[in-house]
Amino acid sequence: MHPSDDPTPPADLLPDSGEPLELERFLPYRLSVVSNLVSKAFARRYETAFGLSIPEWRVMAVLGRYAPVSSQDISRRTAMDKAKVSRAVSRLVAAGLVDRAENASDHRRNVLTLAPRGRSIYREIVPLARAIERDVTEALTAEEVAQLDRLLTKLQGRAEALAPGDAADGVD
Repeated sequence: MHPSDDPTPPADLLPDSGEPLELERFLPYRLSVVSNLVSKAFARRYETAFGLSIPEWRVMAVLGRYAPVSSQDISRRTAMDKAKVSRAVSRLVAAGLVDRAENASDHRRNVLTLAPRGRSIYREIVPLARAIERDVTEALTAEEVAQLDRLLTKLQGRAEALAPGDAADGVD
């Protein structure tokens, strides 16, 4: 066996408990892996058809549900950092999918909405989103899906309490 194949870390790397961190059982890691796999499976569907990146789709999804909103609002709702949202918004505006206007009450902020072409694409992608959600959750019973929703809501609330104001600094 090659030394790098040994699952036991060297003694000087073990925490005081003597137990190594089992990454594959570590909740934050597992949530991240599942999230990334589901996002990538869904992204393949809309990237091919519409040429959108994951951040661009997330911006459109927020606008489809909550518009008119600011980039800051999108950052908060998606847990994407402000720079990533800004780049996605700029590309969507340049592609004619999102309209940007000055906020009448706060001239430092812009108000974003889906442009007519963006609304059309949004309406086409939503059924794809619902289909991928069904595909993923078909491994669960209806009761398990409801339980998962309740548990994720609780975990999100706890995570927000542990890191207040950090939702928009998420790793994406």
